[in-house]
Amino acid sequence: MSRTPILSASRKDWIATGVITAVCALAVGGAYFTSDIRSAALTTENTPGDVEVQVLAEAPNKLAEAYTLDNAGVPGEHKPLVTAGLVITNDARTVHATNQDGSEAWSYSRKNDDICSLGTAWNKVVVTYRTGVGCGDVVSIDAATGQYANTRSAINSEDVVSVTSNDRIGTVSTDRIDLWRSDLVRTVEYGDVEAPQEPDMQPNADCTISSALTRTENVALTESCPNESGTWMRLMKGTPEDSRKPEVTTNVQLPEDGARLVAIGQEAATAYVPGPTPALRSFDKTGTETATRTVAESPAVTEGTTPFAPATADLPHHMTWFDGTRLYLFTPTELKVDRVFEDAIGTPVAVGERMLMPTDKGIAVVDWATGETERTIPVDRGGYSGPVYLAMAGTTIVESRGAQTVVLTAS
Repeated sequence: MSRTPILSASRKDWIATGVITAVCALAVGGAYFTSDIRSAALTTENTPGDVEVQVLAEAPNKLAEAYTLDNAGVPGEHKPLVTAGLVITNDARTVHATNQDGSEAWSYSRKNDDICSLGTAWNKVVVTYRTGVGCGDVVSIDAATGQYANTRSAINSEDVVSVTSNDRIGTVSTDRIDLWRSDLVRTVEYGDVEAPQEPDMQPNADCTISSALTRTENVALTESCPNESGTWMRLMKGTPEDSRKPEVTTNVQLPEDGARLVAIGQEAATAYVPGPTPALRSFDKTGTETATRTVAESPAVTEGTTPFAPATADLPHHMTWFDGTRLYLFTPTELKVDRVFEDAIGTPVAVGERMLMPTDKGIAVVDWATGETERTIPVDRGGYSGPVYLAMAGTTIVESRGAQTVVLTAS
């Protein structure tokens, strides 16, 4: 019986092995020392933990300013970001989570990367940074504990705005839309995709996206396409069979240029259509027009950038949009205009069975069923005269006033 010879390593073999090992170590070490992970710092201070957050059960009698936070904000976000009873703010490279008493719960920062987008969903804070792959480096942090939840990194556009709902979060640019589920796995990729893995996956890659919104399984967008007049409004599935291949269910061609999305429901979406006689037009997933209404010109749309990000907020029985001058309340299914408030200066928040709506005089307490303003809670905003957007963080009311976020305690 012959035996398999035992191989012995020569001196040259050992030298070659050492060289290969050294090169690998240098490559791994170099990747670490130049990576975005090494430049990140997640610091926890006074996190609330996974406890039930108490909220206001009814509209307060009075409001008093507790503290003010600087907030650079991000494109596409208007109302204050709140989750798990925390107020979320940011500067160029750092995200801050602040407790109701004004103490810092946690912060997350990058040494070399700028923030592109920021949002909240699933009791997480999701932040996107601009790196060598565009705005495609994403981190989600559990808001209550300040611990890492998920990460992803993929090619994305250089300039994006946030797209957020309770079920999806992502970004939109003039080139593409990316939406992710709670584990940051992509569910929708639409538009001009760099280096597509397979041909013919994107139906309208040469079009320019002008707005996008999402709710549950409904994703809507507007875009303009070469050699075609007007604006296309498209509705698609939020979870197609293949995330790389959008499943568009509705294509509506609006004859006017410059139409922009301003509201979305589970079955329909609404576009503001400019022109000599501006209108709000709503269409469902079958392409049927469910509502139309002639309206005044919207400063927010006419003066807005592209992609346009509408100032929206949800109430228990309405979707709302602030057009820069007035507040619209839409019915949830047909997206029909139910009420218009000319004295609003931003988006509202629901507290108990009432709508709290910002006005020049303070915060109006409104019965959304009747449209009646029952009373106004005085709020001293000093010399600030711009738009105001509301949110509720625990038992506090939060106002977004330009580059400042102001927290008000209730009594």
